[in-house]
Amino acid sequence: MALMIGIPRETAAGEKRVATVPEVVEKLIKLGFKVAVESGAGDAANFSDDAYRAAGAEIIVGAPKLWAASDIVFKVVVPTPEEVGLMREGGNLIGFIWPAQNPELMQQLAAKKATVLAIDCLPRMLSRAQKMDALTSQAGVAGYRAVIEAANVFGRFFNGQITAAGKVPPAKVFIAGAGVAGLAAIGTAAGLGAVVRANDTRAEVADQVKSLGGEFVKVEYEEEGGGGGGYAKVMSEGFQQAQRDMYAKQAKEVDIIITTALIPGKPAPRLITAEMVKSMKPGSVIVDMAAERGGNCELTEPGQAVVKHGVTIVGYTDLNSRLAKQSSTLYGTNLFRLTEELCKTKDGIINVNMEDDAIRGLTVIKDGVVTWPAPAPKLPAAAAKPAVAKPAAAPAAHGHGGGGAPASATTTASIFGAAAVLFLLIGAYAPAAFLGHFTVFVLACFVGYMVVWNVTPALHTPLMSVTNAISSIIAIGALVQIAPPLSAGLDRPDGWIRWLAVAGIALTAVNMFGGFAVTRRMLSMFRK
Repeated sequence: MALMIGIPRETAAGEKRVATVPEVVEKLIKLGFKVAVESGAGDAANFSDDAYRAAGAEIIVGAPKLWAASDIVFKVVVPTPEEVGLMREGGNLIGFIWPAQNPELMQQLAAKKATVLAIDCLPRMLSRAQKMDALTSQAGVAGYRAVIEAANVFGRFFNGQITAAGKVPPAKVFIAGAGVAGLAAIGTAAGLGAVVRANDTRAEVADQVKSLGGEFVKVEYEEEGGGGGGYAKVMSEGFQQAQRDMYAKQAKEVDIIITTALIPGKPAPRLITAEMVKSMKPGSVIVDMAAERGGNCELTEPGQAVVKHGVTIVGYTDLNSRLAKQSSTLYGTNLFRLTEELCKTKDGIINVNMEDDAIRGLTVIKDGVVTWPAPAPKLPAAAAKPAVAKPAAAPAAHGHGGGGAPASATTTASIFGAAAVLFLLIGAYAPAAFLGHFTVFVLACFVGYMVVWNVTPALHTPLMSVTNAISSIIAIGALVQIAPPLSAGLDRPDGWIRWLAVAGIALTAVNMFGGFAVTRRMLSMFRK
């Protein structure tokens, strides 16, 4: 019998999101589930009851009836004790739980013999888990909205302009933290025309910052900041002092600071001090995206936008709800992708497979038994490096003279010697026409190798797809072999040569069309 998925109205103050949207309801029904939505659950996100009803959902009035009728409940915000009390015995709950911060909630859910999947516990290092990663999708929305909030209170244009009334310089924006939210903020601010700078403890994100149009500001202190799972780690005191010095310098120069630094389960690190705020130009803006956990700025007031020392400090904790329709759509899609993994048979029945690393990581309670924290997922083992054989000892020298030369030097000399002899023989006996073609071939190989070798690895896929398509000029040579010009007085090639040419044309055609197809798909990813 197909299970019922229930979508209650979110009861947290100021929360406008809803756990699924009408277009996702249709997909859930195709998986075999029935869907019930509490009346008014999507109103704040501009999804009406009629829209849900048209998508095939049942509308139920009142939270008690909705929770009682639901085998599986999709939630956005952590459920309250009252909502847990409404939950069916042995039911299923999917949503944000934050088990480390909510031990009492975990015990209440376990007492209900519930099975709970915490979307915030998804093992993000698994590549196939990306489609279910609600933390990433919601952080991207929040980063975008942070820039919009900054623009709302900033007193000038973001982009520079030259008008009849004078020249307007572009706004200078500094992003503290280049995770998902920070990168979204960088792209949005750069798109609005601002001069964007960013910093992160993880050096590997520098290329990502530059690709979005920002400038990466490096801390003059060598320490790696990757903490695993897509998060940064807590840095040493020496690094933090060097970072504070850099922030102090940026605070004096920029117009807008957006802070995103936050490590789950820990208070937000203090990056912007009161002294830094005082040093900022009047009319400047700080948007503190870590306000919910105390804030990265010393003067942040969570949930409020305040003006201190002439600087507007925005500490809103509901950035996602300020784009409720977009946030709900992305979140609903994340939960649908998770449901696909739970119901691969498409019969409306879920299977919480604890052998699946992604599902195991998400499952914090199974049939009333607390299973959190999950063991580390089994990542693919790195390929074993071949054992390096010890070089054989050089034989003792006999007679006059020193010891033998190193083996590597001898091998290299032998290779170059053989190549020199080969080229000498080719030059002495090969036809003049062959020498010209051979010279072009060698130079083409050398130039092509050097061009590809010096390209950033991140660009290899689009580069190779284009070069493969261009290299299809080989087809011309094969066509010449199949049908040589009659005017040249050449005989038709032997049968095996002709068939090799036919095979070359077939393979080159695949290469050519495949290269353009791959290139087109990659370019379409960057088109709006």
